[in-house]
Amino acid sequence: MESLRIPDLAGGRIEVIAGGMFSGKSEELVRRLRRAVIARQRVQTFKPRVDTRDPPEFLVTRDNRRLAALTVSSSLELVGRLEEGVQVVGIDEAQFFDPGLVDAATKLADRGVRVIIAGLDQDYLRRPFGPMPAIMALAEHVDKVHAICVQCGGTASYSQRIAGSDEQVQVGDTEHYEARCRDCYVPFHS
Repeated sequence: MESLRIPDLAGGRIEVIAGGMFSGKSEELVRRLRRAVIARQRVQTFKPRVDTRDPPEFLVTRDNRRLAALTVSSSLELVGRLEEGVQVVGIDEAQFFDPGLVDAATKLADRGVRVIIAGLDQDYLRRPFGPMPAIMALAEHVDKVHAICVQCGGTASYSQRIAGSDEQVQVGDTEHYEARCRDCYVPFHS
C-alpha cells in the first residue's frame, strides 16, 4: 500500500502540529518555516506574550534553534501586526491564545496564506486546551507528535504536571512537567 503524502499546495491552508510537552512541536514548526524562507516566501512568526521562557523577539526550540518572532497578547494584536504580502504565518504555543485565533487562522487561510500552528492539544489534566481543538477541526493537515515517557521510555502523549498549582495555565518547563504515556500518567493535585 502506498503511503499518504501531503502535497505542497500553493494557496491558503491551516497546518497544525499538536502534542504534549517535549514532543518537538516547536522544532517542527521552525523546520517548516525555514523551508518556506528557503523557498523565498514571506514568513512571519508569532508567539504569545504569556510564554516568558525565552527572549520575546525569538521562538527558541529545545535544541536551541532560534527564529525571529513577534510576541503578541491576543489574536487581534496578531492580525494587526501582519505585514503586507505575508505568505506564511507561523504561530507557536497556540494553546495560550484566545478563541479568536480560530477565526483569524481561518480568514488568513481563506485569503491564501499558509498558516502553521503549533501547540499543546491537551492541558495537564488531559483536557482540550485553548483554541487548539477547534483549530485542529478546521485544519487541512494535522500532525500529532509524541515525546518519550520519562518513566518507562514508551510513547508519551501527555504533559504530566509534577509541581505547581491547579491552575490550567502554568508556564514552565522540566521543573513543572514531564512527558508521560497513558500508563504512567497520574492526575496532579497540588
